[in-house]
This record gives sequence, C-alpha cells and structure tokens, in this order.
Amino acid sequence: MFIKNNGSMTPQLIDQFNRKIDYIRLSVTDRCDFRCIYCMSEKMEFMPRKDLLTLEELQRLAEVFIRLGVKKIRITGGEPLVRKDIDQLFLNLGKNPQLKELTLTTNASQLKKKAPMLIAAGVKRINISLDSLNAINFKKMTRIGELNAVLEGIHFARQLGFQKIKLNCVLMRGINDHEIYDLVNYALDHYFDISFIEEMPLGNVAHERTHTFVSNDEVLEKLKSHYTLNSTTLSTGGPAKYWHVEDSQTNIGLISPHSHNFCESCNRVRISCKGELYLCLGQEDKIELLPLLRNHPYDDEPLIKGILDALKNKPKSHEFEIHKKSPAVIRFMSHTGG
Repeated sequence: MFIKNNGSMTPQLIDQFNRKIDYIRLSVTDRCDFRCIYCMSEKMEFMPRKDLLTLEELQRLAEVFIRLGVKKIRITGGEPLVRKDIDQLFLNLGKNPQLKELTLTTNASQLKKKAPMLIAAGVKRINISLDSLNAINFKKMTRIGELNAVLEGIHFARQLGFQKIKLNCVLMRGINDHEIYDLVNYALDHYFDISFIEEMPLGNVAHERTHTFVSNDEVLEKLKSHYTLNSTTLSTGGPAKYWHVEDSQTNIGLISPHSHNFCESCNRVRISCKGELYLCLGQEDKIELLPLLRNHPYDDEPLIKGILDALKNKPKSHEFEIHKKSPAVIRFMSHTGG
C-alpha cells in the first residue's frame, strides 16, 4: 500500500489482513552469555560471523524500515549487548527523528557497563529477562548466569533514570513457578512492570514442555488471589495484556501465545541476525534480506520490493500447540530474536 507523503508516494507496510506493521524486532546476534533452558541448548553452535549482518547492514536495514513507516525498533539477540561495537548502532539509530521508540530486550548481564550508552542513544524503556531471584535456581535456569551481576545491572539502570523498566519472566512448572509472588513483589518494591510469558515450543530444548508449561490463566488466578488487579487498556506495542496492581506503580503483563492467541492485532515482524525477515514467530515463512543488501549496496529499491512482497504472505496467526511432542518451529529463540 502507498500513501502520499510530501507530494510523493511512500509505500507502507500493510499485510493481507490489513494489519499495519510499524514495529520490528531486530536481532543483532545469536550469541548469548547465558544458556537458558527454555531458549537454547547447553552446547550451542553459533553462526559464523561472516554469515551475520554487519553493523552497517543492520543500520541500513533499520533505516529502510523506518522509511516504510516503522516507528518502534526493539534490538534483540541472543544477548544484544555482547555484540562487539553495538554502541554505534544504538547511537546512530537514536539520532533518527522518524523513529519514535528505540528499545531492547536484555538479560542485564552487561547492563552496568552499557546503560550509560543506552541513555545517550535515547533509549527510555528496557525489557529485562529475569526468571528467578534465587541464585541457585537462577543458575539452574540459565546454566551459566550469575544472579548478582544481573541484579547489579538492573539497579544501576534504575539509578540512571530509564523511563520504564519491565521484567520478563517465563514460568516453568517445578522449576521457578513457586517464585511468582517473589518476582511480583520485587517488581512492586522497585516500581518495575513485569510480564509473564508462556513457554513457546521453539527449538529442540532438552525437556518435555508439557510437564513444565504454565498457562497464564493459572498465573492470573494466582495473582488475583494475592493482589487487587484492575484490567487496563495499556499497550506498549507488543502482545501483552496488562493488569494494574492497585495502589502501586506496577503493571503485570500476560503474554499468552497458547491460551489467548494475540495474532489478530499483530503489528510486528522479526529480522534475524543473518538477515532473515520472519513474518511470524511461530511460522517458518521468511525472506532472505542479506543477498538483497549485498547484491545492491547502493540501491534500496530491490530491498524495499522484497520486503513489500514478503508482507503479502504474512500468516494470519501462529499455530502453537504445547501438547505436540515436536516443537512448532525447530529454530531456537536466540536465532529469531526475542
């Protein structure tokens, strides 16, 4: 679809179901300094660096999407802050006046070192993955993560004055589901928001998901028995349904790809660190953008055409079924980007 802009016709990202795409999740690396049990295998084989988008290609791609009407970019990984020289990408994108929001999802392991740069780049909101407040349990879930380093990063970021910090938690039955109230109380004590995300059937992780899956219906029932929650219309551009904890500054989000499909209002696509444009997290439909970038280094038209053509095939919804023995999608979350 095209709209008139300053006398010229500018293409807009509208899919076949008339959903406007104004949000991209851009993965800058598949590497991570954790090995979370729901995200990747313990012995990961990461992509060769030559197969990854360069920082210049990441910036060019982001700027093309901004020209096409994207207003929000979330930088993801892997762990985005372990990417060498990532500062420059944040600082350059932060200068673009057409981009309304630049944000990221991080495990906070590098946040104490990188938070000042993020503030300088204009990042106002950050999402932090935090699945446990118990050091032993945290190590069990991340395999190699150190809880103290993460908490130090979180509190340093809070001191620097980010507009909003939101915690993301994947509850797993028998592993960390008993910490639900501890995690919410931590968010309440520090004026953070928190979202609970149902485990998604991605990648060949080494456990039986039907045994660990916790439905957000169950989560909500537990929360309502413990806190006074008020439904809200709050939206941060993603799929979460938010509840406000009465007499607090905290909102609790529920991201429920299984129990409550959120695809009808999907406004986003994902770009992997090797330049694959994924139209849906739960489907394999994709287009390779890397060849278009490298074969046409000075001409964005083939890239724009490829993106617009791909969008015609964006599916109506994902097809997550937790009880299937095989994962819905074989690729790991760290490949696609969080």
